[in-house]
Amino acid sequence: MTDTTAELHEAEPTPEQVRRGRRTALLLFAIGFGPMIFATIMYYTGWLHPETRSNHGELIQPAVPVAELNLLDAGGDSLETRFGPQLQEPKWMLMVTAQTCGDDCEQLLYLARQVNIALGKHANRVGRAAWIGEVSPELQQRWDTDYRSMERLQIAPGARPAWPEQANPADAPGILVVDPFGNVMMHYDAEHTGKQMLEDLKHLMKLSQIG
Repeated sequence: MTDTTAELHEAEPTPEQVRRGRRTALLLFAIGFGPMIFATIMYYTGWLHPETRSNHGELIQPAVPVAELNLLDAGGDSLETRFGPQLQEPKWMLMVTAQTCGDDCEQLLYLARQVNIALGKHANRVGRAAWIGEVSPELQQRWDTDYRSMERLQIAPGARPAWPEQANPADAPGILVVDPFGNVMMHYDAEHTGKQMLEDLKHLMKLSQIG
């Protein structure tokens, strides 16, 4: 019994070993995710390159955590599980939102699809999803043909989405950009073009080392 107790005692890490382990973990985190955090700060603030900062979409400041939208994916899981530094390959997301889907909403569904395709070899770094409060029978019938790669999202039972103030789908349909960390950080409406969205997204993905 005495020998076993001594062995367990000897196996416990010393305070110095604990501190060294923490420093190593922080260093690995900084190497892996530091560039993404740094790029995000640069993009939001224009720091170091204020004269070259240009975006067509409306920046959501402060960014809204996707968890606050209280959305579920097609499998019924919380959408927030799709994002975060704990994932090996987190993706960006283009999310179309609309209370009802009329012509403007369908135009945004089309633009999100075309922008994603236009990314070419980087298309797999971006996911597409849509939350639409009311889908007409006619659109429902065409969905699997026209938008089969557009994931349908649902609001979690008993929850209410905390939409960004300037991007409430009850006011007008829009497209939200969610970064790989799960921040809803940019908004587009029907006045924006696919070219503008594509330019912004390419710029963001170029700055980012994640997603």
